[in-house]
Amino acid sequence: MPLRSAGTGRVSRDPVHHPLFAWYYERASVAAETRLGMAGVRRRLLAGLSGRVIEIGAGNGLNFAHYPGTVSEVVAIEPERRLRQSAVESALRSEVPVDVVPGTAEALPVKSEAFDAVVVSLVLCSVRDVRRALSEARRVLRPGGTVRFFEHGKGGGPGMRFTQRALDRTVWPLLSGGCHLARDPVGALREAGFELGPYRRMLLPEKGPTLPPSFCVLGTAWRPSPTDG
Repeated sequence: MPLRSAGTGRVSRDPVHHPLFAWYYERASVAAETRLGMAGVRRRLLAGLSGRVIEIGAGNGLNFAHYPGTVSEVVAIEPERRLRQSAVESALRSEVPVDVVPGTAEALPVKSEAFDAVVVSLVLCSVRDVRRALSEARRVLRPGGTVRFFEHGKGGGPGMRFTQRALDRTVWPLLSGGCHLARDPVGALREAGFELGPYRRMLLPEKGPTLPPSFCVLGTAWRPSPTDG
């Protein structure tokens, strides 16, 4: 049921509402755990994390099962209602405490410098304002804190990049919940003031046809502390 704003009687709508895509994503993402090896990617993405973690754009919560026991709490932000409901169900099965919270990447509903790590996983492609979203990620991360990222973006030769840009200008965002194919997540993290650690470019699927969304990157960055440099 839509929520009504207190004192106004007006219906307040979710800032992100893609019910058909959410329905498709729930099914495709579960299949990708084994068919595309995403379960292994999630384990590598989250290995070694500890302390308080904020996951931005948690989707249906498939990362939750892979957080190590050294994580004391996960605050999972998800703006899409259907996916958020699925994430709550995933949180109930998690071995680490997970609090699923509505909100957008561009306006995180949490305090500054409150987290030891930020996780972004297949989310920078679809946020409305990448620069603002990463500015928020930097705000909520303590100095010296870690960013773990797994994203897809531009890649391939001139023909593939032309195709990615053409799809971004036409049907792809409409069909894919606001997703874009030609963004540069590594460059965006660097421009937002994060220090890049090791990262690995990869294709998904690793074997099989190379498609416009196949070009992925898995890696680590961190927010510099005042003593760095």
